[in-house]
Amino acid sequence: MRNVLKKWVESDKRELKRLSKLADQVGSYSKEYRELSDAELQAKTPEFKQRYADGETLDDLLPEAFAVAREGAKRVLGLYPFHVQIMGGIVLHEGNIAEMKTGEGKTLTATMPVYLNAIAGEGVHVVTVNEYLSQRDATEMGELYSWLGLTVGVNLAQMNPDEKREAYAADITYSTNSEIGFDYLRDNMVAYKEEMVQRPLSFAIVDEVDSILIDEARTPLIISGQATGTSQLYQSTDQFAKTFMKVKTLRLIWKLRQFH
Repeated sequence: MRNVLKKWVESDKRELKRLSKLADQVGSYSKEYRELSDAELQAKTPEFKQRYADGETLDDLLPEAFAVAREGAKRVLGLYPFHVQIMGGIVLHEGNIAEMKTGEGKTLTATMPVYLNAIAGEGVHVVTVNEYLSQRDATEMGELYSWLGLTVGVNLAQMNPDEKREAYAADITYSTNSEIGFDYLRDNMVAYKEEMVQRPLSFAIVDEVDSILIDEARTPLIISGQATGTSQLYQSTDQFAKTFMKVKTLRLIWKLRQFH
């Protein structure tokens, strides 16, 4: 048992060392990007998109893209991610869970992997527990993303299909987990592909992941409604069948009378 625990501890240390080293690479661009004008820093986004299209991976672009998002946050939001927040952002980009306490800047931490993955042009979902947080974060962090040349959308329950389609078409979409789930269900019920609101799923960052993927996972998403149209159809069909049988019976009686 002691050997197993020792291996876990050593593995964690190696992982933290790797993350710290990668965060140092991000930090190495800080002086260079600090000296860029706003226009020059903003021009990095189309540059990254072109390099990605030319074959570079998001992992290849990570140090520079994180550094751009970091410097952008300083200029737009007045906030500058710390070394540990860069490490947290790398963890999120790699599809893992980063545990951060309230007040440690998890929203700011998420801006770096969100920006990086939005470069791919396939859409990034930022999933929150309620619509208030979706709207708040989209407004606050949206200033940074818009400044960097990315589009931001908010998906709300009361939106019509066209509004939802527009929200999902943005580079970055804020939404609750339940609304994304309901939209997915509705998309699988449409008669034509053009009626769907979501595009293929690519990358998501989930806030309060334990609550959303464990606690709320016990609550099923069910789409239901009054079947008034169907009930009316059944009633009409039943009435038609009864009328048809009555006519058929009368004809049979008439034929029997002719026979006799």
